[in-house]
Amino acid sequence: MLQSPPNWIFSTCSFIGFTLVAIPFYWQLEYWNTGACLYIGWTAIQLLNLFINSIIWNGNALNPAPIWCDISSRVLVGSSVAILAASLCINRRLYHMVSIKYAVKKSKAERRREMNTDLAIGLGIPLFQMCLQYIVEGHRFNIFEDIGCYPFTWNVTPAYPLVFCVPLLISVISAYYSIRTIRCVIKRRRELSGFLSSNRNLTQHRYFRLMSLAGIELLCGVPLSSWSLYLNIRSSPIQKWVSLAVTHYDFSRVDQFPSVLWKAHPTLATSLELSRWSPVFCAVVFFAFFGFAEEARKHYDLLFSFIKRSTGWSGTATLSNGAVESSQFTCTVSMPRTMYDTGRNRGSSVSFSGILDSILVQDIGVRVLDEKAHGSLPSGLRVDVPEDGISIPRPEPTVDLSLLQRLSTGSKYSCFIDKIV
Repeated sequence: MLQSPPNWIFSTCSFIGFTLVAIPFYWQLEYWNTGACLYIGWTAIQLLNLFINSIIWNGNALNPAPIWCDISSRVLVGSSVAILAASLCINRRLYHMVSIKYAVKKSKAERRREMNTDLAIGLGIPLFQMCLQYIVEGHRFNIFEDIGCYPFTWNVTPAYPLVFCVPLLISVISAYYSIRTIRCVIKRRRELSGFLSSNRNLTQHRYFRLMSLAGIELLCGVPLSSWSLYLNIRSSPIQKWVSLAVTHYDFSRVDQFPSVLWKAHPTLATSLELSRWSPVFCAVVFFAFFGFAEEARKHYDLLFSFIKRSTGWSGTATLSNGAVESSQFTCTVSMPRTMYDTGRNRGSSVSFSGILDSILVQDIGVRVLDEKAHGSLPSGLRVDVPEDGISIPRPEPTVDLSLLQRLSTGSKYSCFIDKIV
């Protein structure tokens, strides 16, 4: 029996993948990256679909929502080629950007025509695949415990050109564009730098991220599609096509499989686990390329600023002396000044000011900061002597100088702050 990971791990990973892949959608749409938007959309839909199924059918193989299973199985059929088609759109667009034939500034009508072509590939092929799969669909759907609804494609000869070979065909075409793009980049490296500098929607970093993402198709797309085709061939004997009526006989049947049954079949279990973990891998790879980019960090800052404005948290503290500190709950305040005056008739004055010149208020207490060097007297203490040189006895201050001496050396002191704005 195949030892697959617990179902709750997949539920967690699929939801995290759905969140991660949806994050870059806004700025990809802002830059009119049709292929990237299609990649995000189909991956997010597939992950959300698989996440819901893993929750509903966790530990059971019942049929409580047949209508949902009809929709879910159609989404699975379309998504099996949609992510590959979106990658094909990205590779095709990159090749047109670097090739000599297309490396000219295009009109608005030409750009609209290219966008429509991408939509025809990224939306038209998956929708058409949903229709073609119905021809070789043996019955309504299957339900696998922990996995949920799953479409059933009868292993007959027409199923290979109509369903099973389509992902491999798309991967081969996408790999062809990847190879052509790499060759053009090597030959036209200098011209490419000039083209990227003149295109405000496609910086050099964004271009090579798109190219790297599409290049994974060359390394992973064709091998995985070939392996999936191999698993379909080995899953059951290939049947001869008789007619559509024979294929759709007892079409409303729903087969239900507990996990102990489908995990006991290694080929079937591998195919099921591969099909539902692949979108998670696609989401993580896409976010790794685009979730930490420069434009991503810019939008994260905008989102953080919006949250601060919405919650009313400014992140700063304004104090009685007008000082403003950072948002780490620290602030600088000035203590009230204590003045000592002996009177004008003595011809001298003793002033105590700025003794507690700077206090750091933290969430753990109060700490007095040294104003000068260690062990010096407070700078606010001064004695002025009249010009006649008469020596006047020093008045006894009402403030304990020994206490001030301890304060100047950075000792802990409990104080009262009148007001913090």
